Amino acid sequence: MFNALDVSTSGLVAQRTRLNAISSNLANMSTTRNEAGEAVPYTPRFVVFKTDDNIVTSGGGQGVTVDRVDYADVEPNMKYEPGHPDANAEGYVAYPNIDMTTEFVDALGASRAYEANIGVIEVTKDMVERTLQILA
Repeated sequence: MFNALDVSTSGLVAQRTRLNAISSNLANMSTTRNEAGEAVPYTPRFVVFKTDDNIVTSGGGQGVTVDRVDYADVEPNMKYEPGHPDANAEGYVAYPNIDMTTEFVDALGASRAYEANIGVIEVTKDMVERTLQILA
């Protein structure tokens, strides 16, 4: 039963990382400069998971871990704004190529997965509690 808690906990940690990447993408939808102050738009990030062979249940379930946080390989959205301080010689400003709808759908999926893992933890906790009641 405790391995089930470990599997669910690994899922919670992974989904939290995914939600952090999504929130970072949404927060930087209009960011036209990088950390160094150069006119380079924010690059969207996404999380890649992999199974964790160290966390295994007797039923064959496995935990998950964050393999890496990658940068999306997408061209920036170019908008014609000649008065903008980051406009190029033609008057276009490079904005991050982030689709708000896609990010919200991804956030909804991550939230549901997070909730499902919490549900498994609650059920496992109840099973342990009832087992202890039977043994007592």
